[in-house]
Amino acid sequence: MVYEPQEDSYLLLEQVKKLAHGRVLDMGTGSGILATAAADKDDVTEVFAVDIDEQAVNELRERKVKKIKIVRSDLFMSIGGSFDVIIFNPPYLPDEERDYDVALAGGKKGHELIEKFLHGAKDYLNKDGFILIVFSNMTGKEEVDSMIKKEGYCAELLDTKGVAFFEELYVYKIYLNPKKKMM
Repeated sequence: MVYEPQEDSYLLLEQVKKLAHGRVLDMGTGSGILATAAADKDDVTEVFAVDIDEQAVNELRERKVKKIKIVRSDLFMSIGGSFDVIIFNPPYLPDEERDYDVALAGGKKGHELIEKFLHGAKDYLNKDGFILIVFSNMTGKEEVDSMIKKEGYCAELLDTKGVAFFEELYVYKIYLNPKKKMM
């Protein structure tokens, strides 16, 4: 199932329009809205749109957007090279077994996929590159903040938005901590 843009996508989209440049990776591209916005920027040279969902990959391929290379992959498994900007609108809601949806569920507590992503992303990030990510307070903001530090990153909160049912969305810019030596 292709994830159709919602409030989280549009919140992240604003930052992509402002900050994307160089070589860009849109991890979990879904509808392709973020990859397409990045590709529309003059200072973006190339965009890799990645999704595990075959339908999402096929639908984006049919659009034949200039500057976008589409790859079917489970996170970084089929990705090579490094990027100036990595965009990630992950599935971040806690699993609810009866309503499990790969486009929404980020693990039992909601943040497990983000943790796996953060662990792998540093190997694909250029020295001065950064990650743009969106997630919800339902994911566990404190847990995500802790993961960011544990993996040797620094984070800057770029935007927030309250949505229905007391949910709060956060957009972060994450970059490697220059003071922490990576192993």
